Amino acid sequence: MKLLRIERRKYIFQLTTPEKRVLQAVLSRYSLLPRRSQPLSKSTPEKADQRLLEEALAARRRDNQKQLQGLLKSKRRVQKAKVGWRMKLSGTDIEWMLQVLNDVRLGSWAVLGSPDLNHHLVVDDSTGPHLWAMELSGYFQMRLLEALQQGRATPKPHKKRTRKGRSGK
Repeated sequence: MKLLRIERRKYIFQLTTPEKRVLQAVLSRYSLLPRRSQPLSKSTPEKADQRLLEEALAARRRDNQKQLQGLLKSKRRVQKAKVGWRMKLSGTDIEWMLQVLNDVRLGSWAVLGSPDLNHHLVVDDSTGPHLWAMELSGYFQMRLLEALQQGRATPKPHKKRTRKGRSGK
């Protein structure tokens, strides 16, 4: 996935066909985060308050699922190109997609038992897909973060200032 250009506040990426398939496969794993992974507080929360939080998070996940399906099926945002695919995202789209990818990454990590760097992880049929999703979510997150960074570094075009009320003398 490569940022081609930024045009009218839209980030235009080029993806190969395999990259597009991998991105779709990674995003299809949303949301892996265990349902009770967001405690309201470190102390024992009120059951009603915790339930409200759980309901709000579930509603957000449903909205994200709908938005994901819309994004990936949008012919305006994802188009076939001469070589591979073009994907057009706004800065807001990128920040949202970073959150979704982070949920996939954290969910995969949680399913793997939250291993630390010193933990020897056995890769087999049950752990491989989660390790794959965790690492590839990180890859796409880095591409998106690099694009945002580049967008912030790109100078904005200056508008020509005109003097009003002067007669040209």
